[in-house]
Amino acid sequence: MKTEFLKELGLEQDVIDKIMAENGKDIAAEQEKTKKIQGERDNYKEQLITATASLEKFKDVDPAAMQGEIDKLNQQLKDKDAEYAAKEADRIFSDTLKEAIKTAGGRNAKSVMALLDVEALKASKDQSEDIKKALDAVKESDAYLFGTDEPFLNPVGPTGGTGGEGSGGMAAIRAAMGLPAKKD
Repeated sequence: MKTEFLKELGLEQDVIDKIMAENGKDIAAEQEKTKKIQGERDNYKEQLITATASLEKFKDVDPAAMQGEIDKLNQQLKDKDAEYAAKEADRIFSDTLKEAIKTAGGRNAKSVMALLDVEALKASKDQSEDIKKALDAVKESDAYLFGTDEPFLNPVGPTGGTGGEGSGGMAAIRAAMGLPAKKD
């Protein structure tokens, strides 16, 4: 979807921005699905290439030797599946950790991750709780890596200096302008 299309429909810029932001979320979700499916596809391609290359070796092989090679290939496939499962688990953990850092207000995920014991967090039985505790510890020790949730302390009204409503200076100004003294 393009911004120009929405402008041609006569929509206001702030409405267009909201529509584009929501569309961006949908696109990001679909890209994550695509990444996962591409990872599975690449895994199957590797398996096919390995199997095809191994089958070429069997053109002139006797059946007894083939059985040994089949067992070897089955083991290789199991190893590849285990390797893929480990890669997928690492990717999911990494995404979870990055999302937790983002939720905690981290400014730079790589910097925050450098201060975490990632291997210990991967091995944890309750990862989400342990990640939260670890992020709280980093937030306490290195708060500059995180955004602040404190409100800005910018006074808007008088700060108690001279020239306020109740001071003699304002009464003199009112008298000079011919206005009556302000009643409190």
